[in-house]
Amino acid sequence: MMKLFRLAALPAAMLVSYAHAYPQWVEGNTYNAGSYVSYQGSDYQALVTHTAYVGTNWNPKDSPTLWKSAGVSTVTPTPTATPTATPTPVPTATATPTPTPTTTPTPAAGCYDAWKSGTAYVSPNRVTYNGRNYEAKWWTTDTPSSSEWGPWKDLGACTGGTVTATPTATPTATPTPTATPTVTPTPTATATPTATPTPTATPTPTATPTATPTVIPTPTVTPTPVTDGAAAPTSKQVGSYFAQWGVYGRDYQVADIVSSGSADKLTFINYAFGNIYAKNGGYECGIVNKAESGDGTGGDAWADFGRTPNRRVDPSDTIKWDDKLAGNFRELKALKAKYPNIKVFISLGGWSWSKYFSAASKTDALRKQLVASCIDTYIKGNLPVIDGRGGEAAAAGVFDGIDIDWEFVGVQGIGYNTVDPVNDKANHVALMQEFRKQLDALSASTGKPYLLTEAIGVGYDKIAATDPAAYIKSLNWLNLMSYDYQGGWDAQGPTDHQANLYDDPASPRYGKAGYVSTDGAVKALAAAGVPKNKMVVGIPFYGRGWTGVTNANNGLYQKSSDAATGTYEKGIEDYKVIKNRAGTVHYQGGQSYKYDGSTFWTYDTPQTIATKVKYVKDNGMAGVMSWELSGDTSTGELMTEMGKVKQ
Repeated sequence: MMKLFRLAALPAAMLVSYAHAYPQWVEGNTYNAGSYVSYQGSDYQALVTHTAYVGTNWNPKDSPTLWKSAGVSTVTPTPTATPTATPTPVPTATATPTPTPTTTPTPAAGCYDAWKSGTAYVSPNRVTYNGRNYEAKWWTTDTPSSSEWGPWKDLGACTGGTVTATPTATPTATPTPTATPTVTPTPTATATPTATPTPTATPTPTATPTATPTVIPTPTVTPTPVTDGAAAPTSKQVGSYFAQWGVYGRDYQVADIVSSGSADKLTFINYAFGNIYAKNGGYECGIVNKAESGDGTGGDAWADFGRTPNRRVDPSDTIKWDDKLAGNFRELKALKAKYPNIKVFISLGGWSWSKYFSAASKTDALRKQLVASCIDTYIKGNLPVIDGRGGEAAAAGVFDGIDIDWEFVGVQGIGYNTVDPVNDKANHVALMQEFRKQLDALSASTGKPYLLTEAIGVGYDKIAATDPAAYIKSLNWLNLMSYDYQGGWDAQGPTDHQANLYDDPASPRYGKAGYVSTDGAVKALAAAGVPKNKMVVGIPFYGRGWTGVTNANNGLYQKSSDAATGTYEKGIEDYKVIKNRAGTVHYQGGQSYKYDGSTFWTYDTPQTIATKVKYVKDNGMAGVMSWELSGDTSTGELMTEMGKVKQ
């Protein structure tokens, strides 16, 4: 348990000496949030609890997501007396953080203080920007914009002239750091077989914000030590996500995996997504028909196992009115029959449906309840009966394993998730161990192996919030969401790569909070204890873009006026569309981009995928995967290049 030392009663002369008597930062040490160190003549305070793994060089000067400056070290005078600090224990369950004043502007004549670049705002701070008022939804340093997925709520045009608001200090407890959100899936459900839900935006959740938590006690939950019982794959993996909602407006059916030629290359498919619900005094997997209303409790049983798809994997297969199984689940089962080398995973969570992971992993009993329900629903296939479909063992044989997509462990994601920055790290390890334990127990009775994987955000703050060396022991492999490094949520730029393989010191974001490269993430995970033969590199089948981009340096690292227009959402577009748009393609840092003098798209082409495939092979990694299948061309251009990792 961590102890805080109260120094208020010490003489001022002694405080000068004490304030700068910080130990030197040492690579390999573990630092608690709020602790101080000295490094290269300056003092720094840890933002989050983390281990400075040897080889990662997460030093205070170059790791702004982990450390903040506390000033320049001074010569420490010799105190005339040795102060004795009285430790005051801060219990984990009842800790009361010292209130930190935050300014909550009071509007005057309709306007607020002007937004200031580099200033951190938290809910409900309000600002005025470009003649409009905005309210922060969560912690952010981003430029205000009207994107519904962004960290700002647009309150409308500012009226009454530019009037400075009068701030009032309001004590607040420790804010939970919140990731800058990206475009998010909102699966749309329908209650009857005759409805046709409207598709939602393509999800590609990964963000890397600057985390700013205050002092965090040491976790009190210690997961049971386990050996590395989950075997790494013995052959190269080629996978992709199939989006549940893509069967509607996008009209991408499971049958299209076959007709595009992608099925020949794939070794696994992650079905996105399965949700978790508060149920039976705890939390359980389940399937419902409920439109997503912004609280993370939606579901689409109709797409999963109710509807008759527009195109069929097996056109001769007739779906009768009283069949237990139809929809995507039936098609995936048919796909596996045609391509027995393909494994299908249910991917649990995602950006919209990670609400209850933290709450469901808090105790051993809750973890057991969640895991048992997920195995029962998806692996055993015991579906709820909805509109005549489903029932006991209705989906048996569809899924070969479970993929966990918790966004994010110890760090807030979409804004409504349960998050426990103190205990999530240990509870996450314990949850993975429970999944592994129950899947292995089922294997012992059926004789069939069941796989367990996880998708993770690769921002350094996301890695630091977990215990990679511990959780990887339960997983067969780790899917790296190595994309979304930069995007149109920063509407004014700078433009930058969204999935660059290598660091680029020329980037204006290089060395700053949120900057990451795939190679950098791989090295950080390897240093943290993840074997490379358990890492699968993620590849985007979409691009992120800006418009009104300054015509210099071929548009790279330039300011913009707004996120580019996309088919389904501003700032994002499928590869199959971008490849036919105007502009010249350029290559840099293991990433391609297209610029037409005004609009800039960062995306992967077959050429950059070839570079990443070579990287995976040269480093002895497990394979590649993509988000998501519908972004590729009808002839599977990108998947064809990914498949070469097996050659």
